Amino acid sequence: MHKNAHHRYHADPQQLAEAAGEAMFARDRASQAMGMRLEEIRPGYARMSMPVREDMLNGHLTCHGGFIFALADSAFALACNSHNLNTVGAGCTIEYLAPGRQEDMLTAEAVEQVLSGKTGVYDVSVRNQDGRLIALLRGKSHRVGGEVLPQQE
Repeated sequence: MHKNAHHRYHADPQQLAEAAGEAMFARDRASQAMGMRLEEIRPGYARMSMPVREDMLNGHLTCHGGFIFALADSAFALACNSHNLNTVGAGCTIEYLAPGRQEDMLTAEAVEQVLSGKTGVYDVSVRNQDGRLIALLRGKSHRVGGEVLPQQE
């Protein structure tokens, strides 16, 4: 990147968040395979959606919790990498509050609560198309060094 592009990114956190999010999502074959879409990203925020397919149902014929977790975890990942600093999940807890059903459209909204040094805390809500709360995830992040999109001078 040119020096001007480097400064442009630093001057515009929203543009940097979009570029980092698009780059990460483009490499995220797992999320793509589950039908996830990146709907919106801002610094410290991401919203993603996923349709519940028949092959995502568990023995109760509701969405397997692992897929709900995966959606919430993907939104968490994009939110905590939205500052273009490589960041990984250090731990997550999830509460399942209502079932996801076949053909539901689930939306995960990840919101940065705290970012202090290398550690962040993010809350993620997962809702269905009717706005019903399906799950809540809290994730703790750890910055590992380097940038999502290297910005060479």
